[in-house]
Amino acid sequence: MRRHRIAPVVLALAMLLCGCAQSTSGHVGSPSISYTQPPLPAGVAPAPTDRSTPAPAPGGDCGDPTASLRPVSDAGPPPPSPTVDAIRARGRLIVGLDTGSNLMSFRDPATGTIEGFDVDIAREIARDLFGDPERLEYRILTSADRERALQESLVDVVAKTMTITCDRRERVAFSSQYFEARQRVLVVKGSPIRGPADLAGQRVCVVRGTTSLERLQQVAPTAEILTVPMWSDCLVVLQQRQVDAVTSDDTILAGLASQDPYLEIVGDSMGAEPYGIGITKSNEDLVRFVNGTLERIRRDGTWTDSYNRWLSMLGPSPVPPAAVYQD
Repeated sequence: MRRHRIAPVVLALAMLLCGCAQSTSGHVGSPSISYTQPPLPAGVAPAPTDRSTPAPAPGGDCGDPTASLRPVSDAGPPPPSPTVDAIRARGRLIVGLDTGSNLMSFRDPATGTIEGFDVDIAREIARDLFGDPERLEYRILTSADRERALQESLVDVVAKTMTITCDRRERVAFSSQYFEARQRVLVVKGSPIRGPADLAGQRVCVVRGTTSLERLQQVAPTAEILTVPMWSDCLVVLQQRQVDAVTSDDTILAGLASQDPYLEIVGDSMGAEPYGIGITKSNEDLVRFVNGTLERIRRDGTWTDSYNRWLSMLGPSPVPPAAVYQD
């Protein structure tokens, strides 16, 4: 008798399990939904697939795009410096960066402070402005927002792995070059992709508004490109196997790889990426001031100390890039 009372319960449970299985397997009469596919990060979009007009190559023809304004000499009376004076009167330097570029600019999860190689550069500018490297206010920007933030004077400087190009110099000014990165490829260890030549037809993540996107479209025009707002989003979609590779500067890829032991940087360089501090085009006195700071940190070892702290996984410390000046 006990077996007869239990049987209807077992039957009902079996029917329930059967129904659940049908609802997730796409049978007729049930929605075709996968409950195992992870969601994409916010702001993800495919790059335009119409390649009838080739994407412009990074750079252009303006001579040497890294040539900047010479720092103010200690000899003679200082020239007028309205931008620098206004920043000093405000009492803080407003810096545009992001917090998703591990090693370059990121929020330390233990302390909550924003740190990294680019942050060190901004701190040295503040040190020369105020005698205090902590007099900083951060504005978080995506790569696509960097130029607009400068053009609308929302920030004083952008310290965010910003490559100096002739095209960008039409809209914003740059300091002298403070770092030379190399665009490379990041994959999961064991991937058949071993370099740029293997990206054809593959799913590749890249951030919008970057020279990395422009160069990828030139090097691998048949790649299926997924664009995202920030590099940390590329890490997510690569870990979720929603793309096959990420391409960016080796500084950025090193930061992503440092967060996951199953990732590796592969292949040769796809091109040089000379970094400069972005500055509003009309603020020439600030350009000269920043270049004075960069000259100091090249000479006194601060640049090398910062490299060794953050970027030693790229290899032994190189010589800081020499400045090129227009006058």
